[in-house]
Formats: sequence, C-alpha cells, structure tokens
Amino acid sequence: LQESGKVSGAGGYGTLFPFVYGVLIGFPLSLLHIPLGETIVQLSGAWILASQLNLYRRVNEMCTEDEKIRNKLGLEEPPLWEWWALLPPPMDVVVGLRQVHFLAKYWEIKRGYELSKDLVADELFPFISLTDRLTLKQFFRKPCHWFWFTKDWDELDLSFLQDK
Repeated sequence: LQESGKVSGAGGYGTLFPFVYGVLIGFPLSLLHIPLGETIVQLSGAWILASQLNLYRRVNEMCTEDEKIRNKLGLEEPPLWEWWALLPPPMDVVVGLRQVHFLAKYWEIKRGYELSKDLVADELFPFISLTDRLTLKQFFRKPCHWFWFTKDWDELDLSFLQDK
C-alpha cells in the first residue's frame, strides 16, 4: 500500500480471522446438524484458498518486478505456480514452502542484507530454493530435487511423466 497505493489482499489478520472464526463457528454448528454450519466451514476454506492464491501471485510479482531483485534471486520467471495451492496435501505444501523461501530472500535483498544460506531449503529439501519453476511432471520426474537423500537419484524415465 505504501509503495503502490493499492491493496491486493486482506492482510494477515484479515485473512486469518475470517478463516479461524468461520471454522470455530461453523464446525460446532455442523456438529449440531445446523445446515448453515457446513456452509460457513466451506466458505472459510474457500476464503483461505483464495487468500493463498493471491499471496502467491503477489510474491511472484514482488520477486520479478525489479530486474535487479530478479537477478539476485537467480530467477528467469516467477518462482511459484499459484494454482498449486489448490492441490491436495502434501503438494500444496511444496508451493507454500517455496513462497516462504522466496519472500524471505526478497526481503533480504530489499533491505540490503547479504543473502543468507538456508540449510533447510538449500540442502535438506532442494525443491524449496530451486530457481526453476518446474511443472508437476518435471517435479515428480526429478527426485534429485526432493530431499537430501534423493539428490543423487536419476531422473525417472516414466512415459506418463514425460513432457509432450
């Protein structure tokens, strides 16, 4: 808001409160078989998913709108596939972890800090800090990006995972 004069989301509290209150109110109502309860819980879920999609879109914008920042991050394209937030767990966690990583790196650069090493993202779970934006097929085909113990594994040669 301070830099662009526009608001693109509801903010942290504006995102979490409707979700939390929706679950806290809707769940007991649904246990009591009050029809509105299930609707409230479903609307809460839709709210948090829409908020995640917006957050991932905004992180992509922030990481790529300035060429200097994009270059320091090592990005040629936005780092996240926003729609991965709609995938079932654990795949939605993949994009969530990447979002946290790239947002943290963005703010390190923006504040003039030296980019820090991230043991978790760089060593243990390399998919988090990967600057390439893999498709789902590429992600599943390349176990070397999954975990520290799969880093030496060969690419999976499965026909349904090949790009057409």
